[in-house]
Amino acid sequence: MEPIYITGHKNPDTDSIVAAISYAMLKNALGERAYIAARIGELSDQTEMLLKKFDFPAPKMLRTVRTQVSDLDYDTPPILSAAVSVYHAWQTIVSDSAGVPTLPVTDEDGKLYGMLTPEEIASYDMRFIKSSQLEGIPLFNLLACLDGRLINAATEQTVLSGSLVVALPTHTGLPDITEESVVLCGNQPEVIKLALEKKAAALIVCESEVDATLVAGEYTTCIISTPYDAYAASRLVFFAVPVSRICRKENLVSFHLTDYLDDVRETTLKSRFRSYPILDENDRVVGTLSRFHLLRPKRKRVVLVDHNELHQSVLGLEQAEILEIIDHHRLAEVETDAPVYVRNEPVGSTCTIITSMYFERGVMPSKKLAGLLAAAIVSDTIVFKSPTSTLVDRAMAERMAKIAGISLDTLGQEIFSVSPTDEGSLETLYFTDFKQFQIAGHSLGISQITSLDTEALGERKSDFVELMEREMELHKYDMMLLMLTDVLKEGTLLIAVGDLDSVEHAFSVSFKNHAAFLPGVISRKKQIVPALSLLWG
Repeated sequence: MEPIYITGHKNPDTDSIVAAISYAMLKNALGERAYIAARIGELSDQTEMLLKKFDFPAPKMLRTVRTQVSDLDYDTPPILSAAVSVYHAWQTIVSDSAGVPTLPVTDEDGKLYGMLTPEEIASYDMRFIKSSQLEGIPLFNLLACLDGRLINAATEQTVLSGSLVVALPTHTGLPDITEESVVLCGNQPEVIKLALEKKAAALIVCESEVDATLVAGEYTTCIISTPYDAYAASRLVFFAVPVSRICRKENLVSFHLTDYLDDVRETTLKSRFRSYPILDENDRVVGTLSRFHLLRPKRKRVVLVDHNELHQSVLGLEQAEILEIIDHHRLAEVETDAPVYVRNEPVGSTCTIITSMYFERGVMPSKKLAGLLAAAIVSDTIVFKSPTSTLVDRAMAERMAKIAGISLDTLGQEIFSVSPTDEGSLETLYFTDFKQFQIAGHSLGISQITSLDTEALGERKSDFVELMEREMELHKYDMMLLMLTDVLKEGTLLIAVGDLDSVEHAFSVSFKNHAAFLPGVISRKKQIVPALSLLWG
């Protein structure tokens, strides 16, 4: 079953991560086992603390949902070892089980050695129509091709080389046999005796059991009996050669499961091969693809939680199939090819919506999941002090806290006591909870750091300003903001670079050295973004 990834936004906060985890668990609990929680950014210190507290692993890191080779219905034909005979390879190609005319050839480690098509076999066959010279044919291959029985099992020979001599009963006189001869004959005692006396390299007796009295004794000649007639045996001897001798080994074009479809298309347009081998992460062959596989590729399937804006989502989203959107933000520019299930509610946390869905569907969350959901709601509503917070948020959080046996007040203190200054670079601090917005043609980036005490962070204001100015120039933002939100003061120290006049007009404040305190302002989506949207709109 192909996975369905549930993912929040870039630079995920606790609500985004927990929403992905809890919604995947809900879908799987309802019998839809393909859902996997994912993330597209690093965890914050707060989120790591809560996952550890409630014993949850971090969601899978999802770098992109661009269509890859692994998403294709590629062929999985038989994969040949370089040591198998050409005869076995031909039987495989013409059998129904192969399904494709081109087979990959691998070394003993399963890594690509070459590619084999009927054309290579036909070319080899034509080269030896007038040739009688055999070179290095493995004895094991020869016995398999001839359905043969080794008469002198103690022979030390492992490969056979020499000139093929076919001594049919209709021949007059005895054939010219030397130590380098590989002799094919029937029930011909005089030929068998001569071959043994001349110490021929091999003696292949066709359509007859070998008279034990003729071969009694010790001989260096390899003696084989086969049920095939001399004509068939003479052809099969040549087809006992390993495929490593005839397969195409030069100019091989292969792809890995992780390669992107766009790159694969470009490469196949520059080559004219019928089929291309596919390799896994260990360079072992797992299948083959042809151009028709690229016509209708399967797309990765995703569910978006806690966001619905393209620039906040996973890379390659335009190539994926969006199945659902669960969010509590404004509706933005994400487009879908078909109708999808959307649940968007004006509440303070996406986890509030998902908690409601647990009750609606009659699924009781475990004690530790209930605690994690409560923590996410408390975190995103800033202990219900955010203007986005609603009575529904508090009701859902209280229900979860009761199941988990925890106190919301104590949980809030624990959540916001996690100091964002304990470790990490300045860039890490700024971009841990960073979002990009496009408003009326203006491009801006807003970061928010929430804690019980922002004074230590405020002392690094000049460092943040320098970082923001550099990033603004690099990414062509019109404005960059940093919200240092203090839970105890119930306000935000807003640090801004860029169009300061617009910020001053939007919030009716005067900035001093790029900073101003905004009492009562603690929500990015409910207070900062709407004020700027109203100003620019």
